[in-house]
Amino acid sequence: MAEKTFSRRNLDFILFETLQVEKLQQFDYFKAHDRETYGFTLDIASDLAKQIMQPAYQESDRQQPELVDGQVKVHSSVHSFIKAFSEAGLMAAPFSETWGGMQLPKIIAAAAEFIMGSAHNSLVMYTDLSKGAANLIYTFGNEALKSFFLPKMLSGEWMGTMCLTEPQAGSSLSDVASSASPQPDGTYLIKGQKIFISAGDQDVTDNIVHLVLARVDGAPKGTKGISLFVVPKKRLNSAGVLEDNDVVSIGVYHKMGQKATPAMHLEFGAQNDCVGYLIGEMNRGLPHMFLMMNGARLGVGMGGIHIASAAYYASLQYAQERPQGRRLNKKEAVVEPAVSIIQHPDVRRMLFLQKAIVEGGLSLVLQCYLYLDLEKVHAEDPELKKHYNQLLELLTPVAKTYGAEMGFVAVNQGLQVLGGYGYTEDFPLEQLARDVRIMSLYEGTTGIQSQALLGRQVVGNQGKTLVIWYNEVGKTIHPAEHDPTLSPYWEALMASLRQFQKVTAHQFKLATEGDMEVLLADANLYMEAFGILNVAWQWLLQGIVAVETLKKGGIQGEELTFYQSKIETLRFYFHYELPRLQGLFSRLQEDIHLTLFDEDSEFLI
Repeated sequence: MAEKTFSRRNLDFILFETLQVEKLQQFDYFKAHDRETYGFTLDIASDLAKQIMQPAYQESDRQQPELVDGQVKVHSSVHSFIKAFSEAGLMAAPFSETWGGMQLPKIIAAAAEFIMGSAHNSLVMYTDLSKGAANLIYTFGNEALKSFFLPKMLSGEWMGTMCLTEPQAGSSLSDVASSASPQPDGTYLIKGQKIFISAGDQDVTDNIVHLVLARVDGAPKGTKGISLFVVPKKRLNSAGVLEDNDVVSIGVYHKMGQKATPAMHLEFGAQNDCVGYLIGEMNRGLPHMFLMMNGARLGVGMGGIHIASAAYYASLQYAQERPQGRRLNKKEAVVEPAVSIIQHPDVRRMLFLQKAIVEGGLSLVLQCYLYLDLEKVHAEDPELKKHYNQLLELLTPVAKTYGAEMGFVAVNQGLQVLGGYGYTEDFPLEQLARDVRIMSLYEGTTGIQSQALLGRQVVGNQGKTLVIWYNEVGKTIHPAEHDPTLSPYWEALMASLRQFQKVTAHQFKLATEGDMEVLLADANLYMEAFGILNVAWQWLLQGIVAVETLKKGGIQGEELTFYQSKIETLRFYFHYELPRLQGLFSRLQEDIHLTLFDEDSEFLI
């Protein structure tokens, strides 16, 4: 790995200068925290990243998990990381003090995850999934479930997963076939198979708490008949000792990347002895699970960005150290020594693109986590709570998709900077490229996210949430309108927003015609355009802070360079990335659509 995988200075800039997270301290729930406790949390994450995670990145990829006698054996770094992470209090930190947590803002917990994920993206999968499972039990579980499972999960003694996908039911969860049979004692016998279960088995903790979607006997067909169950790998017997709960690991999938995290094929109830506990309301399993799924989607978006961050700093270091060729304006001066490749304009362009994606994408994902915290503290104010929830619902699929898709673009640019060396195992880019590729598949593919955005969040609620977003963007970027440095970019963004409104109006026209296949055929293009707009918004927010800081004067040295770099990357984004909207807008407003069938219903592909 490169010496550096992220910029703490940039992270602090986004958190404290752009998003102003210290304002959360005015709310009682977060009053115990301040800049010092936030910094301490990020310092702990940095230490874990440097001491445990980064040194094991390549070795744990080469030494994959193995299923031995029904038990998955994982790399030693997984043991070390989970132990250190839990002992540092990071597992419980975002939870209520009632359950031993610190009521840490989720935006700070996410920033810590960004740091650690940039060092080893596979290891944070374990803890992120476990926190998500614990949060779901905390939110929907009864007191008995919470009292039994949360102390063990938040201490890191037990880990958690979510189990949705089945061999015959991928994104189509209405086809879930796993069954749950009621028992006289109020429990359920669970039977079925789940596939692609990340961290679904390991030898680190004594128990694994699975959250399983299943259908109670006699439940309605489709998504309305799905319930959610807590199904531990092991259960307590009458003597208070853990015993097997008829949860069997059938196999480990051999993946392209993220090899330190096993993706499992699990079978529940092969011996008709798998006990599960209903969580939340019967037949409301999918809405309940969406709490964890949406959190996981933000985590996936962050995953694409923190992997891209590692790739950016690896390629930046390489570009600064690798001598090759002469400056293009001095090609005849062959007697002069070769210059580092960062002095070549095409390399600088690729590095700027990586920087724009990483720092802009990180800002967007953290903006979503801030909305999570604001939704939390306004629980007693229905209007404000709804306001932040609507923004979060709208932007979660966008943050997930931008981080996943553009994270892959950024990593690919980094590999390109290294040239042939990037394709070898001697440098980390080839592994980063393999690892980042899964992000556009995790927790709903890009196509699924795009259909959710256009079909549900935009057309499905008559564009009401989009209006809230327009207002949010407008009021936050207003300071740029009259600044001589930023006003051209404010105008460019406002013009793009007006065009996007026209594009959206055309989508509504398609929706009124009733052909959903035509409407959603180009949903991915609508998503791509919306992602570009959102990151342009984030870059203008960062530009406003940078310009206002420089106006105060007294900024010198590395700090001066930092703020100047922010403005220059803003300029790059608006001159290189924002213009891509024109092609997308043009296509999205056309009335020519794909013809799928001929007259005899034969596919034309």
